[in-house]
This record gives sequence, structure tokens and C-alpha cells, in this order.
Amino acid sequence: MNILIIGAAGMLGRKLVHALIARGTVLGQPISRLVLADITAPEQPNFKGEIETIAADLSLPGTAERLIQSRPDLICHLAAIVSGEAEADFEKGYRVNLDGTRALFEAIRIAGQTGPYCPKVVFTSSIVVFGEPLPAVISDDHCLTPLTSYGTQKAIGELLLADYSRRGFLDGIGIRLPTISIRPGKPNKAASGFFSSILREPLIGEEAVLPVSDTVRHWFASPRAAVDFIVHACELNTEQLGSRRTLTMPGLSATVADQIEALRRVAGDDATRLIRREANRTVADIISGWPQSFNAQRAEALGFKAETSFDDIIRVHIEDELGNTLPVRERA
Repeated sequence: MNILIIGAAGMLGRKLVHALIARGTVLGQPISRLVLADITAPEQPNFKGEIETIAADLSLPGTAERLIQSRPDLICHLAAIVSGEAEADFEKGYRVNLDGTRALFEAIRIAGQTGPYCPKVVFTSSIVVFGEPLPAVISDDHCLTPLTSYGTQKAIGELLLADYSRRGFLDGIGIRLPTISIRPGKPNKAASGFFSSILREPLIGEEAVLPVSDTVRHWFASPRAAVDFIVHACELNTEQLGSRRTLTMPGLSATVADQIEALRRVAGDDATRLIRREANRTVADIISGWPQSFNAQRAEALGFKAETSFDDIIRVHIEDELGNTLPVRERA
């Protein structure tokens, strides 16, 4: 099994690489080769098979052709400019999120003209492909009406994935990820970043800024669950998808207040007192057009699973990122 991961230097990309290496196989085949690509060269993991790390911009001419030169059997396309940055820099968002995705699919199609080639492609989309009108709970049959450039770019990517799959150029599956919380590391430029920072920073005794109201509700899953989604998508028989190639992933619907109360239960009042409220109209306007809850029946029926409480999401972060310790409580 020859696997290409685009976006391998990002948080989910790194975790996915380690998860696949730990598994050792995909679709019953041993993983013999990994090609890891991102805008900056990914770190080289401990892997006994053949490995190549590449610093590359997928949207530049010739890059996609270079990445699939070895004809990978499985391609995980995780690379993207995140929501806030895609909204602030219109040209960059479309160049990376749309042009880069189209370039990859086209390179695969053209490669198939010189000999049989139809790789499995896992494409990470987002729940922000949905916009107004927004029911309280969105079903699998709800139409795509994105209200941001990022959501529009992801929606177009979903349509391209379905069409290239329909034509037999690739075997695609798209997964709409919930907002991932708690993201480890430093904040990124995503408009949703505060959903992680109001938990992540207080857990290590640092202040965090909350730019929206406590009543804001959203759809969440942990990084651990997100990696499990991607791995399960890699393993899934896509014949079960029919022509609807993209699935909304399961998650947890919660308000900011729910997050804070979960933090209080797990880490105590010392942690919650570190959250400072500072309204940000730009962030609030972006978030207001995002969905709040889903009925992800299709994905659940196909075996995708996520957390059912924010206490569990916080505990996942403590286990995976903090060595299963609580610094705030230890100092109290």
C-alpha cells in the first residue's frame, strides 16, 4: 500500500501519519510507502518502510503531478487554508482550497490516460458548507448554502470529488469534519480557534479570550475522533455511498456555556476564571452563519463515531496532549 498524505505537517496530518503507522495496514494491505507533503516539509516519522517528505504548494503548476508520480493507492487530501484566513485573503483561499484540489484531481485523471489508475481519495471537507436557512438540526438531505469563502471552496471540492468519482477517474469519499476541539499547540487563523483556546489555555494555567456570547452553539469532535474518521474513511467500501460521496461526520452539539461548565467539572474554578470575555464582531459574524447541530445518520450507520460529552473531549486532550495531568489543579 502506497499512501500520499497532503497536509501531513498539520495537526491532523501528523496524528494521521502516526495512526496509520501504528496500524501497519490499510484495506488489508501492509503500508509499504508513505509520501508526506505540505507547504513546509513534514517531520519524518519512525517508519520501517519507504518514506518521502516533500515541501510543496499543491496549487502551483506541476506540483500535483509530482506528488502522484509514484501512483499512490490511497491519497488523503487534508491541506487547506483555514476559515478565517480564507475569508481575509480571498485570492489565497481560492488558490489553495479550490485550485489546489482541482489540480490534484486533474493530475489523477491525466495519469489514468497512460495506464489504469484509480486511487482512493479521502477529502476532508467541513460543516461550514451549510448556511442559511439553518434548521436547529441539519439532516443528511439539507442543501449546501455556504456563507463564507471557505465553505464555498469546500462545497465546490465536494462536487468535484463526486463528479471525478462518477467518471471513474478516482474513488472518492469526502468527510465533513466538525469543528475540532481541543486543538493542541498554538492558535491558528481559523475563526473557530477560540472554541479550543478557551479550554486549552486555561488547562495549562494561561488566560484565553472568548470573542462571542456564551449562548453560541456549535458542532464538535476531538482530534482523536477526527483521525478515527479519516482512518475509517480509508477503510470504507465506497460502494455504500452511491452518488452521494460526502458524509457529515458525527459530533457533539454544545454551547460555549456547555464547554465552560465541562471545563469547570474537569479542571475546577481556577481554570474557568482564566477565560476573559472580549467581543469580536468579525468573528461573531462569521460564526453566526455556521450550523449548530446535525443528525449524522448516514455516517453513523457506516460506523463513524464521536464523543457524546464535552467532559470526554477535554479528557481526550488531557490524555493525548498533557500527559494525563492537570497543571491547574496541581498548583491549586
